[in-house]
Amino acid sequence: MLSTGMGETASDFLAHRLGPLPAVALTGSVFVVALALQLRARRYAAPLYWFAVIMISVFGTLAADAVHVGFGVPYWVSTLGFLLALGVIFTLWQRSEGTLSIHSVTTRRRELFYWATVLATFALGTAAGDFTARTLGLGWLTSGLLFAALMALPVLARVRFKFSPVLAFWWAYVITRPVGASFADWMAVPHSQGGLGWGTGAVTLGLCVLILVFVLTSAVHQGRSAARGEALAPTD
Repeated sequence: MLSTGMGETASDFLAHRLGPLPAVALTGSVFVVALALQLRARRYAAPLYWFAVIMISVFGTLAADAVHVGFGVPYWVSTLGFLLALGVIFTLWQRSEGTLSIHSVTTRRRELFYWATVLATFALGTAAGDFTARTLGLGWLTSGLLFAALMALPVLARVRFKFSPVLAFWWAYVITRPVGASFADWMAVPHSQGGLGWGTGAVTLGLCVLILVFVLTSAVHQGRSAARGEALAPTD
């Protein structure tokens, strides 16, 4: 959710200062590098993984905004389009691999399906958040609260009705995107637009710091777990 919010405000910051097309080109290039590094990694490394996530969040958000700003596509159309794209990815993934569980992402092909899904969810979250806040006139805060309520539904369905854990995960995962984007916009936009007026730069910086703290904590925990495993390993 933090990465989604950061991607939303960072994309706005870059688009206003570089222009939409240069921003898309720049972040797209860095995203390709980040994804290549992640795909070459032989095991999970928190810095590489989150570098890829952050870049895909910024690039995906810029790409979604470009569809509306550059081509004049209404938010409801782009939301529906990204939702259909996500459905196609899930369908191809399920037919090809027989499962959508993230615990089974152990091959290159499954990892490519995973990252395609992540990219689609970031674009969908941006479009959906803009649709509810702008087109429906709900505003950023109300949109964030609405999507937060929708995100809680799979948890309730899992507890009460034994809803599929895989479907529950992806439902919640997809909805975190418009939640993060809506709340980040609410913090960044001026008071005249119903926001807190903190600005895209300040919100982006704050979220980057929080993400960095979590990534470093994860990396330290991963290193300690690896060291503990080596210490417990039997020796000849």
